[in-house]
Amino acid sequence: MGGVLEPHTGWTFLTNHARVLAAIADDHNARVRDIAAHCRLTERAVQKIIADLEQAGYLSHTRAGRSNTYRIEPGKVLRHPAESGLTVAALLALLVHDEDRRTRDPADRGATIGDG
Repeated sequence: MGGVLEPHTGWTFLTNHARVLAAIADDHNARVRDIAAHCRLTERAVQKIIADLEQAGYLSHTRAGRSNTYRIEPGKVLRHPAESGLTVAALLALLVHDEDRRTRDPADRGATIGDG
């Protein structure tokens, strides 16, 4: 998931909760340290977000030795009234689609919204 990155300042389109959930969707065995580096957050912030997501029923984990394996509840509906009816699976599908596009061959990156 990458090395240590500078923290981001200013507003963004996605919340840190969405970023952490997407990082876990990418690797269900990811370490908190790796999630934090990928999301440009502190490990403590990631631990708090994971606890929030678990408490709300979006995420659970099983422990095997010193490792965690996370399970996302794909059918769980997002919390905000503006996303009424939108599931975690739908959100993650959008984020995974975006990640696929960003990592594609540079010659393919010229696509615009509506091309996909």
